[in-house]
Amino acid sequence: MTRNAPKAFPAPLASYAARAEETRGRLVTEAESSIRTPFQRDRDRVIHSVAFRRLKHKTQVFISHEGDHYRTRLTHSLEVAQIARTLARALQLDEDLAECVALAHDLGHPPFGHTGEDVLVECMKPYNSFDHNAQTLRLLTKLEHRHADFSGLNLTWETLEGVVKHNGPLIGPLARKDEPLPAAIVEYAESHDLWLDTFPSLEAQIGAIADDIAYNNHDVDDGLRAGLFDFEEARDLPLIGPALKAAEDRYPSAPRDVLIAEAVSDLIGAMVEDVLAETKARLAALAPKDADAVRRADRAMVAFSTSMEKDLDGLRAFLHANMYRHHKVNRARSQAKRIVKSLFDLFFTEPETLPPEWRERYDGADEARREDILARIVCDYIAGMTDRYAMREYRRLFSVEFDG
Repeated sequence: MTRNAPKAFPAPLASYAARAEETRGRLVTEAESSIRTPFQRDRDRVIHSVAFRRLKHKTQVFISHEGDHYRTRLTHSLEVAQIARTLARALQLDEDLAECVALAHDLGHPPFGHTGEDVLVECMKPYNSFDHNAQTLRLLTKLEHRHADFSGLNLTWETLEGVVKHNGPLIGPLARKDEPLPAAIVEYAESHDLWLDTFPSLEAQIGAIADDIAYNNHDVDDGLRAGLFDFEEARDLPLIGPALKAAEDRYPSAPRDVLIAEAVSDLIGAMVEDVLAETKARLAALAPKDADAVRRADRAMVAFSTSMEKDLDGLRAFLHANMYRHHKVNRARSQAKRIVKSLFDLFFTEPETLPPEWRERYDGADEARREDILARIVCDYIAGMTDRYAMREYRRLFSVEFDG
């Protein structure tokens, strides 16, 4: 007979955590739920959105039809959310907000991953360009249609801030890139100020670093299983190499797929511990009294240590050269580029080929801006496609079959 394990009660939130009861609210005022906090409602709305379901068939690295066991945007987002909750719990932050930002962070990615994004950026250059973070904001505030009283999901200020700024300030001296803001962010900020010149909450910063932890480890896992690089090469890599050796020492008779899984699990744990140690040190130095003090800091509070960041740079460089630019991946990228570019060009030059619900948005457009509006409609339509839907549309529109 076993005794019941002691109940684990959540720790009180730290002073610098985002607080659901102090949210800056929603653009459209709603009655609050009696059983869920505002951040929990945000998370639930993201999970029930059409855009979230579509992540199941959107590329992470491998096009979704290439294998059942490779990560898709959906499985990646779930893994990011799990790591984000772990970090948030350890730092006594709001787990629901961290999870929500993690689940939503990739909603704006078009089909075929970064390849699809590169093509849309090029196609949209004359029309205020394309940015997947800005597209996520468009989905959350405009393109999702699930409520009668408003467009989008009407999420809280804190969630939208986290989605838009999870990589840091977008304007001002602390911005990472000196380039114009995406049109979607400019437009939304006119009605809902998201403090674009500050860092986001700790919960959103956690979402960003959880993304780094997840994709670096799981891209190694997928790359090894796909044979894009071999086990011996992985032994010499920073971070994953020592983890593989430690797994072999512990389990000398284990098959390689189990060793890979053990090594990846250990490395995720090591990265989480590293982030916690570095973040706690930065918070101790800043001593923020509340969440806004974190936002106004002169650097991110959630970060890897210098030594971990250096090792990660080495791992990223290897993955870029040996996985993301492997000839097998390049062939799939080449096909994806042709599909997205061909679809954009056709819909833009022949808008009558758009589905009726999308064509209607163009038919009522302001005459002076019809070209800009059409380009954005076509971009929104393509960006919302899954890999397999884009391929199906391409076949419908460009494959000609003759009987007899």
